[in-house]
Amino acid sequence: MKYKAEIIAGIVILAFAIIFLVTNASIQQNLAEGEEAWGGADGQAADIIESGGYEPWFSPVWEPPSGEIESLFFSLQAAIGALIIGYFFGYYRSRQAAT
Repeated sequence: MKYKAEIIAGIVILAFAIIFLVTNASIQQNLAEGEEAWGGADGQAADIIESGGYEPWFSPVWEPPSGEIESLFFSLQAAIGALIIGYFFGYYRSRQAAT
């Protein structure tokens, strides 16, 4: 079988994705009303900085209407970056196979 390692790697990645999704679903289900499951350190740090009377130097040109839109832009950036990196991995792998 020519692609045995790739098939095994795909199965392992799929297994990890399923484990992550099941774990995430159980965490989301066990939250109380108004709690955030993935509230990060960035929000906590911003609250501490702003509580000391800090005033920003500038304001953004455009602010997304909601946090979901902001998350969408972040995930699109990640997807585009992953596509670019994947393209170059494939390019160099096919280049090695040709020589």
